[in-house]
Amino acid sequence: MSNVPDLLLRQGETDQAVEDERHAALAYLDEAWNEAVYDGLDEDCLAQAALFTAIRSLVATYGEEAAAGFASRLADRIRAGEYTVPLNRQ
Repeated sequence: MSNVPDLLLRQGETDQAVEDERHAALAYLDEAWNEAVYDGLDEDCLAQAALFTAIRSLVATYGEEAAAGFASRLADRIRAGEYTVPLNRQ
């Protein structure tokens, strides 16, 4: 069973190409998220739905064991600040 890679490099792609694709994906998701919030959906419900969808996709792509291994490392990554976005204060 393959591991869920931290950086998905497909054959012939550079780190920069993958980073650009990740930024584009995040922009799409941010836009959809903001629209849903504007339409009145609760952010907690959105977060749970987004996590479910993401994990379902990882399981479908890499299998249960690899997805579970990825998920088991999330707590340490969260505590290390990998998902903390600094507030812009102006």
